[in-house]
Amino acid sequence: MPKYDITQHKFKKGFDPKRNTNGAPRKLISSLSELGYTNRQISDTMLNILALTKAELQSIASDENFTMLERLIANAVIKDFSKGSLWNFEIILNRAIGKPKETKEIQNEKIEFVIVQGKTIL
Repeated sequence: MPKYDITQHKFKKGFDPKRNTNGAPRKLISSLSELGYTNRQISDTMLNILALTKAELQSIASDENFTMLERLIANAVIKDFSKGSLWNFEIILNRAIGKPKETKEIQNEKIEFVIVQGKTIL
């Protein structure tokens, strides 16, 4: 097995092209905030679009004057509607409102086992 050469992975003093001086890439939400969208406005947009009629959604999806956020959500809802599916609808609601708390009930059952001469018998 070849030895690991640590000298290849060390940073050089001063400028080093391996060093990321710009930090982590910006997330979509913070980029939209710079353009004028806040998290609350994104959620409100999603919820408002879900409340529209099919004709209104189709006009949003085809109109170049709407933002891509509005057009993408409208297209997703129209696509699900034509399939008879709730997949995108549920995803959009979970994103806008938050996923409901899931609870699971676990029943404790007694399990008895006996060890006889090194063998386990249930």
